[in-house]
Amino acid sequence: MFNMATPVIICDDSSFAQKQLMRALPEEWQPSISYASDGKQCMEAIRKGLGQVLFLDLNMPVMDGYEVLSAIKQQHLNILVIVVSGDIQPEAYTRVMDLGALAFIKKPVDKQEMQGILAQYGIYPETRKSGMHNQIDTEFFDGYREITNVALGQAADLLARVLNNFVRMPIPNVSMLEITELEMAIDQVMNNEHMSAVCQGFIGGGIAGEAMLLFSESNYQDIAEMMNFDGQLDEAAKIELLMDLTNILIGACLKGIAEQFDINLSLGHPSVLGRHASSKDILNPGERTWKQTLAIDMDISVENKDVHANLLLLFTEDSIHRINQLLTYAAA
Repeated sequence: MFNMATPVIICDDSSFAQKQLMRALPEEWQPSISYASDGKQCMEAIRKGLGQVLFLDLNMPVMDGYEVLSAIKQQHLNILVIVVSGDIQPEAYTRVMDLGALAFIKKPVDKQEMQGILAQYGIYPETRKSGMHNQIDTEFFDGYREITNVALGQAADLLARVLNNFVRMPIPNVSMLEITELEMAIDQVMNNEHMSAVCQGFIGGGIAGEAMLLFSESNYQDIAEMMNFDGQLDEAAKIELLMDLTNILIGACLKGIAEQFDINLSLGHPSVLGRHASSKDILNPGERTWKQTLAIDMDISVENKDVHANLLLLFTEDSIHRINQLLTYAAA
């Protein structure tokens, strides 16, 4: 889908910010770039077919980034949008992701983060100079995402029936991370929020790993109401609700993956990693012997409710070859 000449639009009212973003792109990448200084110019460029990928600022004159995202969504325009903004409020992140943004990068742009996101979505393959072979095999990238997307669809359907509300299905984020990078990734997911975390191990068919559910502390009241919970919402009740969500999301998602691969996955007992926890508390790196993980992150939200959770699937490095084999069989 993407190549060295992929057309790109950079939309920002600051020429300084435009130059900063340009410097954050991979040096080897030579895309065709068009510039827009406000949302109106950006929409004109999109309609002219000048971009497959859009780097979009939020706060601009004439037409801001939120309005651009709304217009793209309403008009069903085929373009991938990466928001690049200095507004790092949790609400800004939630709004742009709900409007269909692929990713959110805060200013000033970090070159490593930018290149990681481009690689994550298959826009431009990441090149690392370290000895670790932690690049995603582009041959299997779409397979990782599609298998997960189908499994998540089953989990979202089950959750929607339980909550009697529409559950928004995200595009799964796929990346290869060193364990030392995983903490940074979870920090980004948590975004300074107070969160609860549950972990559940799985193994079977030559695959092993952990599934992790991160749930915002501010969401319990809405979840309790949707699940018709009548009791006092104390700590014990919150853990009960968290376990219910874990059984639905993790259980259904892993079952969906196992069915597509025609294997059996055994699930360990879910354990609460922390309440109001930090990423270090959640990860506890000493518990893992593997150095790398194939990480698939899904940001799940409920329409018209202040409810969102992140489901992470972390496959051990020893599982990757087997997953690629199973993808080959599934595609045959």
